[in-house]
Amino acid sequence: MKQYTDRELAAFGLDAQRIPKHIAIIMDGNGRWATQKGLPRAAGHRAGVNALREIIRFCSDIGVEALTLYAFSTENRKRPKEEIGVLCGLLIEYFNREIDELHANAVRIRSIGDLSWFPGAVQEAVRNAEQKTAKNAGLKLNIALNYGGRAELVSAMRRAIDAGEPLAEDTLGRYLDTADAGDVDLLIRTSGELRISNFLLWQIAYAELYFTDVKWPDFTREELLRALRDYAGRDRRFGGLKTDGVK
Repeated sequence: MKQYTDRELAAFGLDAQRIPKHIAIIMDGNGRWATQKGLPRAAGHRAGVNALREIIRFCSDIGVEALTLYAFSTENRKRPKEEIGVLCGLLIEYFNREIDELHANAVRIRSIGDLSWFPGAVQEAVRNAEQKTAKNAGLKLNIALNYGGRAELVSAMRRAIDAGEPLAEDTLGRYLDTADAGDVDLLIRTSGELRISNFLLWQIAYAELYFTDVKWPDFTREELLRALRDYAGRDRRFGGLKTDGVK
């Protein structure tokens, strides 16, 4: 993976100073994408996994520091066993197939959520990827697996209490699963749904939200560029005043 220069970023319509440090994506729409094409839902999930490569590579190339992907929520456990089995197989395949390239490009992989719910083969594939890339200093790639934002907050509070820390804003953040990635700057959700779905509830407190009707398998680099340009045009005030002094 290369690092684009400021001039190359400008050719994409991007300003190096306006690129979000931490992007989070709710990758939604795999099943609907497949259904609309007359394909089984499994084909949609495979297409969704294939879409990951371009997005991860481009985020790394343009200097995004952290990318957090909502791959499997706690609510997804309600899906049919056959579909969960397909998803587990794709997870194993993805980590085994992509790990060498990701490692070669200094991407650091970390799972967030309760990985213990998954079959041993999934846990092994994820842990191997985490261990192999643990010392990498490039893009921080967080993959949310059996993840729920409320559960994460409860777990963070327990860890803070066990450590003797007071439950305060400036301490609790250190015990979140994404502590070293910081707050989310830009949250993207594909497939037209307008909700957060229990994802990174603490971290998105001041995130810019971007919703698109494009389903995840069709979310290309060009679609990401649209989101980044939209983000760059927003005035992030964090509760303060606009630069022209008007609320």
